[in-house]
Amino acid sequence: MGSVTLWMQISLDGFTEGPDEAVHWPVVDEELCTEYLDELRRADLLLYGRKTYEIMARFWPTADLAPVSPFYVDFARFWRAAPKLVVSRTLRNPAWNTRVIGPDLVDEVSRRKSAGQNMVLFGGAETARSFLEHELIDEFRLFVHPLLLGGGVPLFRSPVDTTGLRLMDVLTFDSAVVQMHYRQAACVMC
Repeated sequence: MGSVTLWMQISLDGFTEGPDEAVHWPVVDEELCTEYLDELRRADLLLYGRKTYEIMARFWPTADLAPVSPFYVDFARFWRAAPKLVVSRTLRNPAWNTRVIGPDLVDEVSRRKSAGQNMVLFGGAETARSFLEHELIDEFRLFVHPLLLGGGVPLFRSPVDTTGLRLMDVLTFDSAVVQMHYRQAACVMC
């Protein structure tokens, strides 16, 4: 059985977007990205909401063309080649090994999980909530940033039953970002 792991940047007060849809506040530096690039390489598929995909697609396809660090070259090459699905009702003709799924989200992801595919979901919040509502998330990697946004779009809009979550590990980065990795207790093979 495959799995879906949600990777989400959140503020200390639980928001994934700040007021006025602000999404450029997370500290996503090389240390943070280097830590998870090896894990992403083990995923069979990357899942995105449209907004998050468009942010990634504006930067990573050409991030290795200017004089940059070896990490940027490595991640850009990985990102272009990685298979991606974007959850969207409006996106048309995506590039970079990407396919769009819409209303058949639950069937598509369930079928892929049954086929043994391991997927990483990058969100955003609306997409993550759809996955939560349909109980499609097996693991959480929450990257908590040391700032208070004071408003915006929360990751969890309604209470979530956390009794089935098991803390796997916690990592602290030099940027003071803390990654908390939880797994559903029922997810034995994830």
